[in-house]
Amino acid sequence: MIVVRNIFQLKFGQARPAVAAFKEGREVAKRLGFTGGFRILTDLVGTSYTLVLENQYGSLGAFEQELKTLLGKAEWREWYEKFIPYCESGSREIYTVVD
Repeated sequence: MIVVRNIFQLKFGQARPAVAAFKEGREVAKRLGFTGGFRILTDLVGTSYTLVLENQYGSLGAFEQELKTLLGKAEWREWYEKFIPYCESGSREIYTVVD
């Protein structure tokens, strides 16, 4: 089992609209068959205006296949273009679940 965290540094003051946009994105992903249901997390302490999307997968291969499928869909790419203006930068962390 792995956990994937996509971490976005948002522009100042853009947390609420970015969260709303990603809730919409979650629905788009579901319509497109995305099975890795994700949690949306925001900062409480640390770097301000951080948005984290956290998913779990059975394996790294399962994550790669799901990502390839999702990114290949025009509807997802169209939605993502709407989300990009809220972001300053982003990164991804992948962890193995030990316990």
